[in-house]
Amino acid sequence: MPARVVTLYRQEQTQHQSSKHVVHHSRKSSSQVVKKKQVQATEAMAEPAYTVPAFRERAPEGMQEYQRMAAHFGRGLVHLQEELHRMKVATHEQVKNIEITREVKGLSLRKDVPAEVPKAPDFLVSLRSHTVWEKTPVKLFCTVSGQPNPIVKWYRNDVAIEPLSAPGKYKIENKYGVHSLIISRCAVTDSGVYSAVATNPQGKATSKATVCVRRPQGGGELSHLPGQVPLLSSIHPSKLEVTLLDSFGVTFGTEGGSVSLVANIVVVPDLPNLPPEAMWYRDDTLLMASRWAEMSIGGGVAKLALPHLNKDDEGLYTLRIWTKDGTTEHSAYLFVKDATPSVAGAPGAPMDVTVSDANADYVLVSWKPPNTTHEAPITGYFVDRRKSGTKDWVQCNDSPVKVCKLPVHGLTEGASYHFRVRAVNKDGISLPSRMSCGVTAAEVESDVEGVPSAPGQVIASRNTKTSAFVQWEAPKHTNNLMGYYVDASVIGSKAWFPCNHRPYKHTRFVVHGLIPGDTYVFRVQAVNAFGLSEESQESAPLFIDAALSTPSAPYGISLLNCNGSSMTLAWKRPKHTGGSKITSYYLDKREAESVSWKEVSPSPAVHRTFTVENLTGGVFYEFKVQAVNLAGVGLPSEPSKAFACEAWTMAEPGPAYDISFWEVRDSSILVQWRAPVYSGEGPITGYFVDMAKKGSSDFVTVNAEPVGHCYLKVTGLESGASYVFRVRAVNDTGVGKASDVSDPICAKALPGTKDIVCGVDEETGDIFLNFEACEISETSKFSWSKSYKEITESSRVSITSSGRKSKLTFVNPETEDLGVYSVAVTDTDGVSSSYSVNDEELKKVLDLSYNIRHPTVPLKTELNCEILEKGHVRFWVQALKLSSSVNYRFIVNDKAITSAEGCKISHDVSTGIIQMTVEHFTKANEGTYTIQIHDGKAKSQSSLVLVGDAFKVALKEAEFQRKEHIRKQGPHFSEYLSFHVTDDCTVMLVCKLANVKKETTFSWFKEDEEITVDVPPNPMSGSCSLPIPMFSRKDQGIYKAVLGDDRGKDTSVYDISGKVFEDIINAIASIAGSSASELVLQCTPEGIRLQCYMKYYTEEMKTSWCHRDSKISSSEKMRIGGTSEMAWMQICEPTDKEKGHYTIEIHDGEKPHSRTFDLSGQAYTDAYAEFQRLKAAAFAEKNRGRVVGGLPDVVTIMEKKSLSLTCTVWGDPSPEVTWFKNEQEVLSDDRFKITFEGGKFSSLTINSVYVEDSGKYSINVRNKYGGEFVEITVSVYKQGEDIPEPKLGQMSRPAATPKPATPAPQSVKTPTPSIKSPTPTPPPSVKSPTPTPAPKSPTPPRSLRSPTPPRSMRSPTPTKK
Repeated sequence: MPARVVTLYRQEQTQHQSSKHVVHHSRKSSSQVVKKKQVQATEAMAEPAYTVPAFRERAPEGMQEYQRMAAHFGRGLVHLQEELHRMKVATHEQVKNIEITREVKGLSLRKDVPAEVPKAPDFLVSLRSHTVWEKTPVKLFCTVSGQPNPIVKWYRNDVAIEPLSAPGKYKIENKYGVHSLIISRCAVTDSGVYSAVATNPQGKATSKATVCVRRPQGGGELSHLPGQVPLLSSIHPSKLEVTLLDSFGVTFGTEGGSVSLVANIVVVPDLPNLPPEAMWYRDDTLLMASRWAEMSIGGGVAKLALPHLNKDDEGLYTLRIWTKDGTTEHSAYLFVKDATPSVAGAPGAPMDVTVSDANADYVLVSWKPPNTTHEAPITGYFVDRRKSGTKDWVQCNDSPVKVCKLPVHGLTEGASYHFRVRAVNKDGISLPSRMSCGVTAAEVESDVEGVPSAPGQVIASRNTKTSAFVQWEAPKHTNNLMGYYVDASVIGSKAWFPCNHRPYKHTRFVVHGLIPGDTYVFRVQAVNAFGLSEESQESAPLFIDAALSTPSAPYGISLLNCNGSSMTLAWKRPKHTGGSKITSYYLDKREAESVSWKEVSPSPAVHRTFTVENLTGGVFYEFKVQAVNLAGVGLPSEPSKAFACEAWTMAEPGPAYDISFWEVRDSSILVQWRAPVYSGEGPITGYFVDMAKKGSSDFVTVNAEPVGHCYLKVTGLESGASYVFRVRAVNDTGVGKASDVSDPICAKALPGTKDIVCGVDEETGDIFLNFEACEISETSKFSWSKSYKEITESSRVSITSSGRKSKLTFVNPETEDLGVYSVAVTDTDGVSSSYSVNDEELKKVLDLSYNIRHPTVPLKTELNCEILEKGHVRFWVQALKLSSSVNYRFIVNDKAITSAEGCKISHDVSTGIIQMTVEHFTKANEGTYTIQIHDGKAKSQSSLVLVGDAFKVALKEAEFQRKEHIRKQGPHFSEYLSFHVTDDCTVMLVCKLANVKKETTFSWFKEDEEITVDVPPNPMSGSCSLPIPMFSRKDQGIYKAVLGDDRGKDTSVYDISGKVFEDIINAIASIAGSSASELVLQCTPEGIRLQCYMKYYTEEMKTSWCHRDSKISSSEKMRIGGTSEMAWMQICEPTDKEKGHYTIEIHDGEKPHSRTFDLSGQAYTDAYAEFQRLKAAAFAEKNRGRVVGGLPDVVTIMEKKSLSLTCTVWGDPSPEVTWFKNEQEVLSDDRFKITFEGGKFSSLTINSVYVEDSGKYSINVRNKYGGEFVEITVSVYKQGEDIPEPKLGQMSRPAATPKPATPAPQSVKTPTPSIKSPTPTPPPSVKSPTPTPAPKSPTPPRSLRSPTPPRSMRSPTPTKK
């Protein structure tokens, strides 16, 4: 090793005046602090940032070089050993001096202190026997007193225990008189009697205890069964050769989720019945299979599954596997963040719930508090218990306990319990912790109460691209410290987030999951049972990037040109730059037949191409390269191929070099390269690019024609596939030598990749291209290019960069600025993007830029005009945005208008509306209206031409609104007359009133004649209505509603005619059609009638009848009519031609309502028979005998007068007439004379009547079709007596035709006929000595209306006064 040391800044000042060995030494000395931090981080998390690859094995011809280098480093090693020995001697002398000083001080103190009484060793606390499971630790301890202090030695089965004989097996400690022996990972062979022997000059004492190590059931060796193949139980897992391949990394999970840690292994020999022995640890604690942890190994995979994640599971996980050489292991950290709380703002769940001090009815439950970054402070905890075998949790404490421990009383002796804890703050209660799993021994705690003091200085340093190494000073007052919580915050965000969710015991921690390129600060809090300490001071800001180290070796050395005495070389940059920019390269050379390397030049190469001069022609040379960065000189590259120093004379070009990849996307890659140094006999005219998939040698030429530039965008790639490329240059003589094959590149965009965005600055109007990198390092720079030629200095553009963002701004964009612009971020994994500025894009952004630089006030609407109430006219315009300093003016007919009486001008900044209101709009206001707006630099103008017809319309509307305003000062109609039809088809004329009072009157008129209604209108109700029942054509006319009082009068006129009348009829038809019943068959003497019942029917409704889809017109054969409740169609004298389907359709102006009846088959037969019967009955009724008139109901006559009862009869044929007295036939004699003249006139004359002649007389008129029986009551009184009151029905009626108690009046009321048969068959006349008069037929005469009674509703026809 060189003896001289040159510091970094001195080395830079001298510009590499010494050899690279000096540089290497200086870099090493200057980076010791950095390497020390890396070692600490590696020890903390067992995850180094970068592992230096091993040197490849050299061929036999390289052994001489190897021996030379070994001798060189051997000398250096001897030098280090001598230096180490010197330091040991110096340290030993210093320790002796300190010890002598202490002894001198002790002797001086002993002079004043009386000597203590010598005492033999005595065990105050003796050893205790233990029974433990295999692979678990055990701790034996005792307390010894004696004067002077005794020396304690440990024995197993009377054999002294030497910790150095089994490193890591035993650990012997002595603290404050307490002596302990810790046996880690006990084996069955560790069982035995252990003893502690204490010795001093006064004597010796011994304490013994037995340790029994047991193997779990099934954990022992399997015995062989007879006849079976041995299971190779004699082969211990340590005989297997196990190699870890892909292992689990830092993992992030969430409470309630699941995660699996998987490591791929190779086992030799791979025996299915003997898998390797794998052990999983969390923070050095051996994990056992349980419901919380599932372990498996086999098939080349070791797996740990955590199916129910909890914060208790957070920690450093280590997989340790037995191998031939001992053990192999891998560690990585598992982070478990809090689950989403059930209540927003509630704290996270506590963790590590343990139960100790178990007694008959008492246990002590303790736990660790959760971290709180943005949540409110924790105010206490609730502890729940559950008896094993049950599902119900019972809360143990009524009020929250503030300390992280709670004694729980009232337990049942012998019962098993589980416990869990919930944290409480002002926002709510957390989710419960994981329940406890058993009772543990209580730890000895001091009586100190209160939270720990804040940790000391926090120092953060780089670790990897996504992690940082944080270390801090322990708090001065630990107070039974449980651990630490680490928080982080991105600079500028002021938001903290937790880095760990379970207290970490050490004062160093590796924070993972950070974003590369961001800057963070860190803080730490200490935790104990009383809560969290105050936060520590924040660390210094740390830029997240890989830790600083020397770069890895360059590679891919290629020959670009040779002229016979010099060679031009190129190489590829190291894959790992060491977290710092590579500043230079050192080259060594040697002849191919030599083992001695020589420096090419004392000055390093700045670029990755270098021309080596002063070579010997015809000799083969090898070269190697070392890269230099801030940390020092990196590893040398592999020696290059042997290049012959012979001048190139071929006509074709040499190879292209430095192939790089940019703009990597899922289906495309931009390939770039550098032009060959050797161009051949002519200039290079283009390039061919060849492509092949990784691992394949089948190259395909991408471009059919050579490209004239040094880049090519390759598209159509398979996402996720890896490709290799090579480039061939072309000149006029042909295609040159292919370049070296590139490194494989995967067609997959980097996570978070963003593209260049073109925009225009809203303030300045500058056109720019903006790019935000998804990844960046501290040494990264943005490199902008046009047509993939780097822009260094240009008057056309300016470039600014800050953090992750870079902006290229065009100074004065023109046509010459068109092209492809690209940006690449150095010292990243190829972060880049491109953007093509074409004519259309440039024109678009130029227009936008012009609008920004020459701003106008953007208008949402142009100048408009609207008529307001009172006849005011509003002119208004709305801008998209207005500032509070806006200025404007209205100009009418070239004259500026100001706000004054009769004209009000105002604006609203929030809505952007500027308006002018003209209160008196007259003919003088005709003209052109203009508004001019000035808002800062922006201007705008809008005009409205209001002349001619447009002005007349506006003026008319303004006058109307003015009159409307005056009208509404008194009682008025808020809604004028309109109609609606009720559900029972009553037409209602309705109107709504406003501004009425008690004195307001309301009247209805039709054709200027007042209508009297049953219920007087009530204006105070706010509405009035006029019902028009059974609406028909007679209800047409002009209706008027008049409203008035002392304030004024208002009138609403409604003309029910034309279109309005049709609308009303259609509305009635819609309701009636919807309510129409099915067609009903009705037989009459004239024929067969089809009837359709509905809520209301009028002939004005558009109703049509159809027979077999043919419309029926009313005729003698087919009569069409209806009543107020039904429509009918009658077939007179039906024949077979009238059979078929009949349909009625009621049209309401929008849709028809139809009903159908099938008049055929049996229905027609039955109807026709009924028609014939009714027809015969009607004929009989027409021709039967009857009394046409002449007979009174009651006759009162004085005695001895003559009585003549005369009547007119009719019948065809001529009827027979019979008179009766008191139901006894009267025969003609001297006193009773009966006459019947001309077959029409019949009379009964009684000469000189007496009182005895009083009684009931009747006449029976009858022929073959029937007859009629009419009764007359005769009352005779004597002269001088009062005329008696006529009494009907004195005589009893015959039994065959009984009379009602009260005789019917003379005018017989027509009964309602049945629907099916309105005319019943009359009874036949009965002839007997005492005839029974036939009842009067109920059949109404033809002149009467339909038997359906009309509605008892009044017509709205006004009463004439």
